[in-house]
Amino acid sequence: MLPNPKGSIHLFKFQGVNVYLHWSWFLILLYRINLSGGAYSSLVWSAWQCVVLFAIVTLHEFGHALACRSVGGRADQIVLWPLGGVAYVDPPQRPGATLWSIAAGPLVNVLLVPVFSICWLFASRANLDNSSPDLYLLIKNVWAINLGLLCFNMLPIYPLDGGQILRSLLWYWVGPARSLLVASTTGMVAVGVLLVFAIRTPWLVLIAVFALVQCWGGLQYARRMARIEAAPRQAGLACPSCGKAPPVGEFWVCARCRRQFDIFGNQGVCPGCGVNFNLVRCMECGQTHPIHSFVREQG
Repeated sequence: MLPNPKGSIHLFKFQGVNVYLHWSWFLILLYRINLSGGAYSSLVWSAWQCVVLFAIVTLHEFGHALACRSVGGRADQIVLWPLGGVAYVDPPQRPGATLWSIAAGPLVNVLLVPVFSICWLFASRANLDNSSPDLYLLIKNVWAINLGLLCFNMLPIYPLDGGQILRSLLWYWVGPARSLLVASTTGMVAVGVLLVFAIRTPWLVLIAVFALVQCWGGLQYARRMARIEAAPRQAGLACPSCGKAPPVGEFWVCARCRRQFDIFGNQGVCPGCGVNFNLVRCMECGQTHPIHSFVREQG
C-alpha cells in the first residue's frame, strides 16, 4: 500500500538519495489549492503554501534518510505522495540505530519551529498583517502546518514516527518482535480513537484507514518475527555480520513464485520454481551475504 518509484516522477538526487513525486500528488495539490484559496486574495498564494508544505515534508524525509545512512544503514529513495512522504530506510537491526533513523525526521520539524516562529514575529512587528495580509497569512499558516505535522506525526500510531519511536524504545527491553507487537496493537487502538474525532473529516479518515492497514501488517510481521525467534537454529552456521545462527524453518520467500522455504535446508534452491538464490538476508541483523559465507563455526 506504500507508494513506490514506479509511476512516479524523478525530481532530483541529493547525497545519493533519489526523490520521486507520485502522480497522485497533483490531484491533491489542486484540492488543497481550492480548499485554501478562499483565505487568500489569489490562488497564487495557495500554490505557494503547497510549495512550502512540499519543502517541509521533503526536509522531514531527508532527516530520516541521512540519519539512517549515518549509522550505516541504506537509504536511497524518497517518494512524496498525498499522505506525506515515505523515506525507504533500512537501518541496522539495532534499537539505537532504528531510533535515530526515525527520530531524525520529527527533529527536523522541531528545528523548524523556532525558524518559522521568528519569521512570524518579524512579520508581526513589520505590520505585514495590514501592509501585506496574504504574505502574513502565508507565514502564519506555514508555522501552523509545520507544528501540526510534528504533533500528528508523533501520535503513537504505527507506522507514523511516534509509533515507530515507541517501538524502538521498547526494543531495548522486550526485543524486536514484542516491541513491534505492542506498537502495532497500540496503534490500532489509537486509530480507533482518531476515527471518532475524524469521522467528519475525509482526509483524516483516509489517513486513519491507511494507518490501520499498516498496523495490521505490523502485527502480522511481529507474529512472524516471534516465530523466528522461537525457532531452532541451523547447526554450525553463522551470519558473517552479526554471528547469529540462522533459524531452521520456511522463513524465506521466493521472489519469483512467492513460496516460503528454508533457504539453507534447500541449499539456496526454491523447491517451488527451482530458482537458485546466491544471496541470503540474515533474519537477525538484516544484512545480505552470499549463502556460502554463512560458514560453519570452527571449534
